[in-house]
Amino acid sequence: MSTRSEQSGPVRPAGHSPRHGHAKPEPYVIVLFGATGDLAKRKLLPGLHHLFRAGLLPEEFRVVGSAPPEFAASDADFRAQAEAACQQFGNCKPDDSWEAFATRLSFGAASPEDPSALVAAVEAAEKSIASSTKRNGSAQIGRLFHLAVPPAAFESVVAMLGSTGLATETARVIIEKPFGTDLESSTELNAAVHAVFDESRVFRIDHFLGKESVDNILAFRFANGLFEPVWNRSHIRYIQIDVPETLTVEKRAGFYDATGAYRDMVVTHLFQVLAFVAMEPPTSLAAKPLRDEKFKVYEALRPIDVRHVVRGQYEGYRSIPGVPADSDTETMIALRVEIENWRWHGVPIYLRSGKAMKASRQTVTLGFHAPPLRMFPAHRRDAPGGRVNEIVIDFADPGSIQIDFMAKMPGPEMTLGASAMTFKYEDSFAAANALEGYERLILLAMLGDQSLFTKADSIERVWEISEPLLTSPPPVEPYAVGSWGPSSVDKLIAPYHWHLR
Repeated sequence: MSTRSEQSGPVRPAGHSPRHGHAKPEPYVIVLFGATGDLAKRKLLPGLHHLFRAGLLPEEFRVVGSAPPEFAASDADFRAQAEAACQQFGNCKPDDSWEAFATRLSFGAASPEDPSALVAAVEAAEKSIASSTKRNGSAQIGRLFHLAVPPAAFESVVAMLGSTGLATETARVIIEKPFGTDLESSTELNAAVHAVFDESRVFRIDHFLGKESVDNILAFRFANGLFEPVWNRSHIRYIQIDVPETLTVEKRAGFYDATGAYRDMVVTHLFQVLAFVAMEPPTSLAAKPLRDEKFKVYEALRPIDVRHVVRGQYEGYRSIPGVPADSDTETMIALRVEIENWRWHGVPIYLRSGKAMKASRQTVTLGFHAPPLRMFPAHRRDAPGGRVNEIVIDFADPGSIQIDFMAKMPGPEMTLGASAMTFKYEDSFAAANALEGYERLILLAMLGDQSLFTKADSIERVWEISEPLLTSPPPVEPYAVGSWGPSSVDKLIAPYHWHLR
């Protein structure tokens, strides 16, 4: 689903021209900070290559990779690294058209003390575009800076962009998560960013919001008269957003132990998905009305009650190199939150995410109230909190939507059986038309469309309601690798059940 009418319609498969009328950015210089890092290799460079092959990048663009001097690379080395990354992780592999993409890649090392190589690389890239398009100077050439660097480096990189003059009045910046670690640090980071970039040019990225399956929540709700009338407390009795992972944290233990599951996943991802599930209908899908309705959800969130929080730590976590022997960092968290507004008053919302769990899934589950009369034997036998009608939205790519209901089983008796109706993206639309989350969001940032990015006041509000948990967290409870977490996660949700169990 696209966020604007002029962006509707499928993306042409690789090698084809863009769809007629599809919005396309003006010439751009894209600067990737952290260009030799894992995110750039897995997502950003393959994503830019896919956008190029799909005909969605500007006619003229340049990509300048940057990293600290100790990771410096020549242009040729950077192009080779990019080709290897696209070959290993890209949806479309390098082919005969690779050279046309690679010639637009260059590298400029930078540190706060010496950004001269980066400045020179950006100026050279703009001169190259100006020469190709016969433009005078760089007035009509956009600059997009993507900060794929550790959060501790955000402020220094932004300050460098300001002091060097790279952050022009039209330049835009993409900032990765997590945006701060609490309310105070988030407020300070916003102030530092706003000293260089106006809020209209700041794109706080959450790749979950670039997922087709997440954005389809809006289409499912607001484009179908069948569902929106029952999307409220009168019909829905609970909501679950569940994102367990089987992965452990060995390769990023240093970062993770200082962050934990709540900061890493709930603040950055699950609350964003919750806003799509719970928001009121916006007047349009343009940036301002869409983000305003999301903020209203955050405003209505009650501060987290630590009595309704379970923090878990998988067995063996403390023996990982780099993790303190007495670490209290949670590798799993489950919590109950409440939205105090007219639509959702009294509806419990359960969030769960963690590492080393039984399965890797990404689901939103909405459980409906039972019928007022239980005339069927199966209904009468069901215990409270037993089988119910549910809508289950699986937003792991490629995604699906399932509606669980009861139906009569064949036979002489009125016996009920569980049934489901399922929509699957992979069976319904051409996979070649899809963009991954990062690809779509980078494209929207070049177009200046902030609809799927987070506002400063929204992220500060989420940190604000998180303060009780951050200041007085309950102790972590051990759980076995490959489980659904500590047994107390089932007590947290009682009398209901986790859909994933």
